[in-house]
Amino acid sequence: MSIYAPSGPASQPDVVLKSLGYIGVETRRREDWADFATRLLGMQTADPHDRGFALRTDSRAARMFVEEGRGERVAVIGWEVADAEALARLATRLSDAGHPVSPASPSLAEQRRVSELIATQDPAGNRLEFFHGPGEAATPFLPGRPISGFRTGPLGLGHAVLTARSLDLLLPFYVDLLGFRLSDYALRPFRAFFFHLNARHHSFAVVETGAEGFHHLMVELTALDDVGQGYDLAQLEEDRVAVTLGRHTNDFMTSFYLRSPSGFMIEYGWGGRSIDPATWQPCESLHGPSLWGHERSWLDAEMRAEARRLRLAAAAEGLRAPDYVRGAD
Repeated sequence: MSIYAPSGPASQPDVVLKSLGYIGVETRRREDWADFATRLLGMQTADPHDRGFALRTDSRAARMFVEEGRGERVAVIGWEVADAEALARLATRLSDAGHPVSPASPSLAEQRRVSELIATQDPAGNRLEFFHGPGEAATPFLPGRPISGFRTGPLGLGHAVLTARSLDLLLPFYVDLLGFRLSDYALRPFRAFFFHLNARHHSFAVVETGAEGFHHLMVELTALDDVGQGYDLAQLEEDRVAVTLGRHTNDFMTSFYLRSPSGFMIEYGWGGRSIDPATWQPCESLHGPSLWGHERSWLDAEMRAEARRLRLAAAAEGLRAPDYVRGAD
């Protein structure tokens, strides 16, 4: 497989997701998460309770949920739809395709700070929630450290990336049923497919690694200096930086990756590309995932060498991205 092409009537789904709304984290390291999210990422804690707390990045009441649990994992990924009618159509579509859907209790919807939500699992067992009517906070966003802010709004929280044993298992579900649109794909040094919902270059991606899991969450800052200062802070902690500062070839994001207290990574970036979903044409990314930098400590020696070769080839060809790519959201 070199590219995934949706088939049948589902190639024009009648339900369109709007954006990545939130994620939920299960952890045994609740206090570490509070420190990491505020002091390093600049998020704001909110709504503390016996088992955890919420995290804010903007005017929304919550963008992340951190709860005490027995493991370290992303327990849920929440996707926003337009309204109750869209949510009902999506529930029917999933059920008709053989994916059981559970309506959430009013107490869970209240906990998530949304009007209504449903839950299901993707073919790899990841819990997905779909919701409408996100709640706004009663007070302005107050960052945990001095930052200019996060780029969210209609683009959503950021993007979520899964790892998979096989892309063939997951892509029909996300494309044919949920309506994600292919932005581009890479086959070297690993296979990765990137999908959009709105003007953000990608809100979702899957990397074929041979194992199911959550790879990273990307959050985008509104100023490059926020990222640079965060990089300085992260380098003060041993093993906190998982991927060095660099710039991606496809979405032009300048970023680095941190190891979260739960083990999965947070990409901390600036300058992501805006696209026009109505006219965008997908393509293969031939120069690897990064123009420069982004040395990945989690790759084996052979794949790191291949990634480095691709970066050096891009440099030799004079490949450049625009100095400033962010348009009106």
